[in-house]
Amino acid sequence: LGALSSMPAVRTFSLYAGMAVFIDFLLQITCFVALMAVDARRQRANRLDCCCCVQLPKKVVGEVRPTTGFIYMFIERIYSPFLMQYPVRIFVMIVFSFLFCGSLTRIPHLDVGLDQTLALPKGSYLLDFFGDFNKYLRVGSPVYFVVKDGFDYSDSDKMNLICKTAGCSSYSLGAQINTAALQKNYTRIALPASNWLDDYLSWIQPSLGCCRLRNGKFDEFCNATVKDSNCTSCLQKSDLVDQRPQPADFYRYLNKFLSDIPEATCPKGGKSAYNSSIKRFPAGENEAVTSIKTTYFMTYHDVCVTSDDFVNALKRARDISANITKTIGVEVFPYSYFYVFYEQYLTIVKQAALNIGLSAAAVFLVSFMLLGFSIGSAFITLLTVAMIVVDIMGIMYYWGISFNAISLVNLVMAIGISVEFCAHIVRRFSVSQKYSRVSRAEDALTTMGSSVISGITFTKFAGIVVLYFAKSQLFQIFYFRMYLCMVLLGAAHGLIFLPVLLSFFGPRIPSRIAANPRLSPTEHTSLLGNQQR
Repeated sequence: LGALSSMPAVRTFSLYAGMAVFIDFLLQITCFVALMAVDARRQRANRLDCCCCVQLPKKVVGEVRPTTGFIYMFIERIYSPFLMQYPVRIFVMIVFSFLFCGSLTRIPHLDVGLDQTLALPKGSYLLDFFGDFNKYLRVGSPVYFVVKDGFDYSDSDKMNLICKTAGCSSYSLGAQINTAALQKNYTRIALPASNWLDDYLSWIQPSLGCCRLRNGKFDEFCNATVKDSNCTSCLQKSDLVDQRPQPADFYRYLNKFLSDIPEATCPKGGKSAYNSSIKRFPAGENEAVTSIKTTYFMTYHDVCVTSDDFVNALKRARDISANITKTIGVEVFPYSYFYVFYEQYLTIVKQAALNIGLSAAAVFLVSFMLLGFSIGSAFITLLTVAMIVVDIMGIMYYWGISFNAISLVNLVMAIGISVEFCAHIVRRFSVSQKYSRVSRAEDALTTMGSSVISGITFTKFAGIVVLYFAKSQLFQIFYFRMYLCMVLLGAAHGLIFLPVLLSFFGPRIPSRIAANPRLSPTEHTSLLGNQQR
């Protein structure tokens, strides 16, 4: 189901995890069963486990009685009777309800993003670099507002929708970016945009003396520094309409402007600032432009430090672009180098809801089919799994674990892992032949509790502890901390909350099954399924 996600990290992990589970299943039903059969033959032959070539002498012994381990005895004699006391059960329900509600209120306040320094190992010299960079070199990144093809810049009315000088629209592209720069704490835009159209309209004015031709020849351009009486202005005042050039003149001298090096006598030359900002055809200095495909107007974001800063900068830039698009009638989109890293966080909440929801639906469906088609058992399993996931997210807030693609993958994984802590006990409760809910919950906890502790909790905990010693902060935070939360919360809900919940609201045993106390668990489940159908 995770493969349906549009996030590459979640989709790739889900595909690999699905294949790993499938291979594990094949090994379980083939190789593992065969090895167990071989080991059983070794036991019957009285051979050593570590050195199977050595056969011990057979001894005549009496009937071998199965022994119960310490954990089983502790749960049966002490833990289960204590947990099933009415005051204890009420206390457990209150504590876990408060934990769930408290975690639920913290979810909207989770930090979204991934600090790039977490990818570095402890003690790396790059940590000092990033620290000094954020402290002493606080410079915002450039942002480009790109205008796509289809806009006629030579039309004077259209010019006024782009420029921001006298005579331009108060809602023009330049004016809107300038207004955004006045509210940089909200828009994250630090400065007005560099507008090549403004400089071009100033550059082409006869009074400034920047655009000149020798003897009126188009291919003999005179730079402002050239002192020659034969160099005359490209246009006369009579050639301008409201200080705007005619469309033919606009395109005729545009390449001259973009090839002119700015000087002290004419700082409006556009070669250094705008030569690469306009995609035009043709682009030769002595050729008249016939069309402008795309262009951009550059400004700077305010200083961004945290992931929230970068995400908000991206959101505000897109809002500004959407307003400009409505104004000029041509699509405008923003671009900055960090957008490719933070764009995922614009949809991560939606993706998380989709993936977690699909996983929860799968848990409910599988639980319903495997627990004797009991809606009550499936719902209780799903409720407990949901509480575990919500509590993990609550602890993420207090433990400084941000919400990103890595933590989303772990949360999806937590749903599957949490089922292991719940399904065994719920199934045992369903097939238990005790009469009251309390006695059935106690029986389920006694029978399956030791397996959950030794077979699931301890084995996973042993593998997780190793991650604590990893030098990578990424492993310590997103794997050790989150996996530790999965195991501890899963064990707490499976061994404490779930038996109590079943003792209050567990599905009742059908009367026709209760009347057959000698039914095996398999027959019990079969009859339960028939009862539900």
